[in-house]
Amino acid sequence: MGRIWRKSRASANNGSGCVEWAVDTVGVLVRDSKHRAGPRLSFPRTAWAAFLARLD
Repeated sequence: MGRIWRKSRASANNGSGCVEWAVDTVGVLVRDSKHRAGPRLSFPRTAWAAFLARLD
C-alpha cells in the first residue's frame, strides 16, 4: 500500500504553492506537490510533533 499524502491547509488553493506531507515508517515526509517525484524532507515523528506544537 502506498503512502497517503495530505496537502497542507496553508497551501494555495490554485495549486501553485502546495506542501504535502505523509507518515512513513521512518517518520514524516514533506514534499513540494509540483515536484512529487523530486526530493523529500524526512523528519522523526518527535521532531514533527514539536514543530506542529509551535504553530498557532
